[in-house]
Amino acid sequence: MAITTELFQVPAFWIGVVVIAGSAIYTLYKLTSGTGDGGSSAKKSSKKMKNGHPVALQDSDTKYPLKLVEKKHLSHDTRLYRFALPSDNHVLGLPTGQHIHLSARVNESLVVRPYTPGSHLNIFTYFRNVHPKFPDGGKLTQYLNDLPIGHTIDCRGPSGRLIYNGRGEFAIRADKKSEPVTVNVTKVNMIAGGSGITPMLQIVKHVFKDSKDPVSLSLLFANQTEEDILCREDLEKIRDEQPDRFKLWYTLDRPPTDWKYSTGFISAEMVKDHFFPPSNDTLVLMCGPPPMINFACTPALDKLGYEEKLRFAY
Repeated sequence: MAITTELFQVPAFWIGVVVIAGSAIYTLYKLTSGTGDGGSSAKKSSKKMKNGHPVALQDSDTKYPLKLVEKKHLSHDTRLYRFALPSDNHVLGLPTGQHIHLSARVNESLVVRPYTPGSHLNIFTYFRNVHPKFPDGGKLTQYLNDLPIGHTIDCRGPSGRLIYNGRGEFAIRADKKSEPVTVNVTKVNMIAGGSGITPMLQIVKHVFKDSKDPVSLSLLFANQTEEDILCREDLEKIRDEQPDRFKLWYTLDRPPTDWKYSTGFISAEMVKDHFFPPSNDTLVLMCGPPPMINFACTPALDKLGYEEKLRFAY
């Protein structure tokens, strides 16, 4: 049975925009102060509760309008957006490992994009001109950039085939219609490419938030350049605080001259050197561009004997 785990018990949340090769990733930010004024729920009476708080995402098939209450331009290439939940007492209601969908009508067409929650410590950067076909970012990114304060955007969720219930227990569906299968592990290997770091960091934060969670993790994080590494400060802080339980390794396509980590695509050698070896209590999670998963990660895992039933790709 999947257990809902609320990480962000707050009246509002931040969204930081990341656009890499035309795709956008959003992260939720916990507010340390301020109120959740504004916003309205598609359903006036909340039925789902979490730790005594009404849950904003009552029905995964229903869209809930969330009001934009603040924008921040942190730098020339960084944007943060604050959206209010229906009340100060509400929580979002998103299980660890799942995501939300934001949607809006852009040029008379409905645009829907999935976004993965990260952590209240994450600040993501909005990259312009990183892809010749998307010089100003994706459609929904541009829409958010132009959205006036006080206007709303539709949010739907939770969605996804994986939930981390905590303390080594994952509930995983083979497809959207299948029943979840419970997988209990003590070690998790993670491969992330670019903005694929967001679901990984969500789980990492959950593990180390619970002092009784026994899971150890190893993360391989692939990017094009050192400047592309998202959440680096957060990741390295956790690594330094949990050296025996969290291993972190990077690989870059175009590294600087003084780079001390790996170079190039994910390889079997890289996996062998930095991952926990295959076992019945070791799960492999992957999130990144399909070519990376299909032509680098999967062959490497096959070669080293990691069972398919203990792998999950977002």
